[in-house]
Amino acid sequence: MARVAGVDLPREKRGEIALTYIYGVGKSAAQRVLGTARVDLDKRVKAWSDEETARVREILER
Repeated sequence: MARVAGVDLPREKRGEIALTYIYGVGKSAAQRVLGTARVDLDKRVKAWSDEETARVREILER
């Protein structure tokens, strides 16, 4: 399970949906974060590489 912003993201969900489990992140913000991090919106969290997870984490911590 990827841990981002203190939240364990559900592995079976698509990235744009999983990020909405973080308080304050809606669908449009999740799409913007994944676009900036260059991660496919339809890619499931379990398929994210460590590098992709780190980029998403870095963007959300700004």
